[in-house]
Amino acid sequence: MLLGMSDMVELDPEDKKIITLARSARARNGVAEGAAVRDETGRTYVAGTVALESLRLSAVQTAVAMAVASGAKSLEAAAVVTEAEQPSEADLAAVRDLGGAGTPLLLAGPDGALRVSAEAR
Repeated sequence: MLLGMSDMVELDPEDKKIITLARSARARNGVAEGAAVRDETGRTYVAGTVALESLRLSAVQTAVAMAVASGAKSLEAAAVVTEAEQPSEADLAAVRDLGGAGTPLLLAGPDGALRVSAEAR
């Protein structure tokens, strides 16, 4: 399910935090996207787009992989900062794979403003 800004209520401080972390990763690394995910214990994992000749991962896929590699069992939420208007199906699938259906994926623009809140299905 996708919700536009007009459908949104005030963001939880923890959700604002992962958007800020995602925005920082994008700016710091000079990559197309920055992402952050929060696991079931509240730990966060921050990543940028991986664009190697032999390996291509979105920022969300990279952050989810980092969470899994660190022992996370589930996700509470994910955020991505990007120029895109909608989250990709691959990003929603990665969030769903670890977090389960209904896990929110917050998509924000480069300015940090929330554009879309989607739920992994």
